[in-house]
Amino acid sequence: MSAPPAGDRHWLRMLAGYVRPHRGPFLTAAGLLLTSSVLGLAQPLAAKALIDGLTDGRGVGGALLALTGLVTVAAVLLGVGNYLILRTGEAVALDGRRDLVRHLLRLTVPALRGQAPGDLLARVAGDTMLLRQLASQCLIDLLTGGVMLIGAVALMAFVDLVLLAVTAVVVVLLVLVMGLLMPRIRRAALLSQESVGEMGAALERALGAFTTMKASGTEAVEAARIDAAALTAYRQGVNLARWGSIAGTSAGLAIQVAFLVVLGVGGARVAAGSLPVSALVAFLLYVAYLMHPVMQLAGAGTYLQVGRAALARIAEINALPTEPVHLPAADEPPVPRSTAPAPQAEPAGVTFENVHFSYPGRDEPALRDLSLTVPAGGLTALVGPSGSGKTTVLGLIERFHEPQRGRILVDGRPLTDWPLSQLRSAIGYVEQDVAVLAGTLRENIAYATPGATDDEIRAVLRTTRLESLLKRPGGDLDAPIGHRGLSLSGGERQRIAVARALLRRPRLLLLDEATSQLDAANEAALREVVRDISRTTTVVVVAHRLSTIVDAAQIVLLEDGVVRAVGTHPELVRDNALYAGLAAEQSLVRDGAPAAVTV
Repeated sequence: MSAPPAGDRHWLRMLAGYVRPHRGPFLTAAGLLLTSSVLGLAQPLAAKALIDGLTDGRGVGGALLALTGLVTVAAVLLGVGNYLILRTGEAVALDGRRDLVRHLLRLTVPALRGQAPGDLLARVAGDTMLLRQLASQCLIDLLTGGVMLIGAVALMAFVDLVLLAVTAVVVVLLVLVMGLLMPRIRRAALLSQESVGEMGAALERALGAFTTMKASGTEAVEAARIDAAALTAYRQGVNLARWGSIAGTSAGLAIQVAFLVVLGVGGARVAAGSLPVSALVAFLLYVAYLMHPVMQLAGAGTYLQVGRAALARIAEINALPTEPVHLPAADEPPVPRSTAPAPQAEPAGVTFENVHFSYPGRDEPALRDLSLTVPAGGLTALVGPSGSGKTTVLGLIERFHEPQRGRILVDGRPLTDWPLSQLRSAIGYVEQDVAVLAGTLRENIAYATPGATDDEIRAVLRTTRLESLLKRPGGDLDAPIGHRGLSLSGGERQRIAVARALLRRPRLLLLDEATSQLDAANEAALREVVRDISRTTTVVVVAHRLSTIVDAAQIVLLEDGVVRAVGTHPELVRDNALYAGLAAEQSLVRDGAPAAVTV
């Protein structure tokens, strides 16, 4: 994954962008907390006035009332300000999650496939949570802590410059120590968050291949792998805690040392008669008061490094390439669109002109200057050995990938001239690894056409021979389907994907090994379905089982990303040795002639 710009301005701009929409409540909370801090700064002076009154024998009622009022008002403002800033932090985290999820959903297919799902989940759930801490704690602590520190120092100078000089020496030493610690804290935070993502990726790997793991008896191996990732996350978390603890301890120790030094020097000056007792008490209160802003600044500095690491990880995702798909913001009304199946339109033709394509990181191209014409209407089959580029052809039509050279046209119009949503709405696509979603049967079939009627859904269920799902105990269109459709057979999952595509009434239907998990009877039925669809729609089928495409109007034989031959099944059996060999392996050739296929 490419790293985002590392400069300070980049992450500060990101943070400002997240906080800007909530600047109203943020500034209100900051004002309340600052006012509370200023009132806190006035309390030692009120205490000094109280002691002077007691010492001089004057009345102390006014001073006592002022001190009580300062404490009460400061506490109320602190409570209201904390509530507002915590609410603002939650809103910032919500916006961060929404924005990151929308960006993930717009990623290109290659960009998403290059990431570990577990790590992406960790970034959405964990790293965005740190935005809340940045906005609700870190920024306010920097602001209020800085103001309190400056104000306390100014008032300490008003009380006694000599004692201020003694305190300043200790504070300067603390600043130097914190300057050395911050880079180490930032690095430890980044490693800690990365290790949590790696642990999520390890768990996702095991859960994603759960059945394979069980069948292979490798539970202990996967547990050890996850344990190792969890141990790494633990060690990195402990390392971060160590450096954060050193920073906090250094700050606390500095204030304690400053308190003791001021007590010693101030006590000596009181004994010598050069400093009033009330001034020493007020100054000691300010030194004690310094503990809070100094600890605030130390904690904020530590957490700022953690948040900076989180922003860097979010920026890595934001730097990934996306498709030109508009997703409305969460607070925008949804874009109106037709949710019912489209009326049947004219079939679409596809043309490849000298298309060259290579997958990133692979030396050998998947397609080599491929030229191919898929006529509008009818069934075109893509066959050939594994790795010959068949699935790549479908992916390029869907614009999951972009060719490095050449161009692809649909209806004589270059793909790059088609709005992506318009292109994909005209295409029905059934991938090799079919996706069945947790939900109901209705939601799965009408996934792309949620406005479809029950009759339309039942029609495609009949077409794909899925009516049996409605006859099971409790079975109806709202029958639940579990995670990844594991309660269904492989063939049922495949036919649900086909039914989903058919319900859209596409102009172009792409089937990538749509019959690979069907038995002979269902394969024959689906072959009939495809044959019927091809009378009104352009159908492109990737097939390894040649029995499913023997009656195709056009069969394209691919090898090493190049078209080797084009023709019908009898023509290719007669004229092409490679195709004849593939047919013979599947018992589709007898005595050098095409064998009959029973439907």
